[in-house]
Amino acid sequence: MDIYAVVGNPVAHSKSPKIHNLFASQTGQGLEYTAIQAPLDGFGNTVNNFFGNGGRGLNVTVPFKEEAWKLAEERTARAELAGAVNTMYRKNGILYGDNTDGAGLVRDLTVNNGLDLKGKRILILGAGGAVRGVLMPMLEQGPESVTLANRTVSKAQALVELFASYGQLEASGFGELTTSFDLIINGTSASLAGDLPPISPQVIGKNTVTYDMMYGNEATVFNAWAAQHGAVLCIDGLGMLVEQAAEAFTVWRGIRPKTGAVLEALRAGD
Repeated sequence: MDIYAVVGNPVAHSKSPKIHNLFASQTGQGLEYTAIQAPLDGFGNTVNNFFGNGGRGLNVTVPFKEEAWKLAEERTARAELAGAVNTMYRKNGILYGDNTDGAGLVRDLTVNNGLDLKGKRILILGAGGAVRGVLMPMLEQGPESVTLANRTVSKAQALVELFASYGQLEASGFGELTTSFDLIINGTSASLAGDLPPISPQVIGKNTVTYDMMYGNEATVFNAWAAQHGAVLCIDGLGMLVEQAAEAFTVWRGIRPKTGAVLEALRAGD
């Protein structure tokens, strides 16, 4: 039986074991997927022990994605730019690092929710690791422009400079946003604390779609605020979670699972 796992701290709440075991059952793949809580100062040892004992692949979650990036001996182009790794595997004795978060977000937007990002004006809130990890796949969709808004504008500007060759990007403070956008993605951690980024309702137009990378049983604070101000569609991040997992599963096993039934099972709490 091939062994896979997600590594994080904390990790007991992770939905990844359920998702990947459903994928395995659906595709007839013989594997077992578990959760491993690594000590905050022991991520490297945990990874080395896992692969040393025959493990085949790891997903990496908070707070170890940047450390995984440093630990990887070879990185995919998307992981290199993301500055973070969420998928690891060993091949020919080399430890590889990949990042499937951006691909998961794009697939959830375009396939699951039928959105065409080409030519759209996109606003992304936040400039941390979650945002950096999805920028390249988003820009590859050919939007008209992407505005990165952050409380500390210099952090947004740093990402603009890093990704300038991939598309039309600009940096902004939260208070400077006065026009509406086609798509607004909340990549801040504000929803975890039940807070909102301090932005004006003017960013919501008559055709605006919002997306919160966070998810929960109820609408996130950000999506509830957006719906109140007229957003036509408000999407949470559960689909992104399932799609990034499907991308990792494809990297490991060479077969892409179908995500619809898995997403439905998670929504239903099965």
